[in-house]
Amino acid sequence: MLGYSSGIIGIFVVAMFIALAIGVRGTDTIFKDFAFSIWVFASVAAAMFYPGYFTELRGFELSALIVPLIQIIMFGMGTSLSIQDFVEVVKMPKGVLIGLLCQFTIMPVLGITLALSFGFSAEIAAGIVLIGSSPGGVASNVMVYIAEANLALSVTLTAVGTLLAPILTPSLMQLLAGQFVPINFLEMMWSIINMIILPVVLGILFNRYLHGKAKWLDDIMPTISMTAIVVILGIMTAGGRDSILTLGFLIILAGILHNLSGYFLGYWGCRLFGMDEKSCRTIAFEVGMQNAGMASGIAVEMGKIATVGVPSVIFGSWMNVSGSALANWWRRKTLVDEAEQDHIAEEGQ
Repeated sequence: MLGYSSGIIGIFVVAMFIALAIGVRGTDTIFKDFAFSIWVFASVAAAMFYPGYFTELRGFELSALIVPLIQIIMFGMGTSLSIQDFVEVVKMPKGVLIGLLCQFTIMPVLGITLALSFGFSAEIAAGIVLIGSSPGGVASNVMVYIAEANLALSVTLTAVGTLLAPILTPSLMQLLAGQFVPINFLEMMWSIINMIILPVVLGILFNRYLHGKAKWLDDIMPTISMTAIVVILGIMTAGGRDSILTLGFLIILAGILHNLSGYFLGYWGCRLFGMDEKSCRTIAFEVGMQNAGMASGIAVEMGKIATVGVPSVIFGSWMNVSGSALANWWRRKTLVDEAEQDHIAEEGQ
């Protein structure tokens, strides 16, 4: 009877999220930008209530899809980049250097601090350090765009951080998480190159030589990437369901603290370096939002999807929600500030 009741509740919850996502997407309000986050919740809820549908299909382990799906997402990211984006490094070296410094120091240190403070098991702790040691992802670029911050800096930081990830992420993991689980530097480096760098390079080449020649692909890649993220989070949630249920509130609290602290320290760290307001907001997103997909893929490659992969699911889901909220708040603030400046200018005339 309990199982039947749980099944009915699950259907209701998942249907509610799906209906909400479709409804919000069809509006012209500020809530439209939350549609993707709601789809993420629908996927996570479905995996929590019905994990069997996300773990195996006729004998095929669905976790094997995670790395190929991440490669598709990274290819999509590459198609949105060009050589010119990397030239931007020369134009804004201060912003890029400060952004990378904040990204690869603040989040790993926060990760190990939270892992030790909460007393998580070794592999969960390693997972928290892993996502803290990952570069920014495509989601941060979207949030910067919504917030009307410095998109060129955001794209450049994501691109450069991704290219540095094969060296920096394994190094940070070995330094900070080596006490929790064995870290093979070379294996992790190759995993990141295969999963992240090669697809991005192929995407850049596609953009360079075939941009506009396959318009249908250009149009559908964002949708494909978002769908892939939703599927990955569902599979990861199902794989780590037992750990999530056991840890419950603690792992969610750790994810919220990690993310919000990243926004706060990233923003004010840049203010201390004298960066302009838009660049500070941009770097706040790049620091606070990591590539949860990459962290998930590494957890799969390590064969620890149910433990090391759990923080990626929780943190990744929360980042989409908080990022959307912060981006919309900053967007509204920008519009209000611009309106006030125009009003002052009119009075001055």
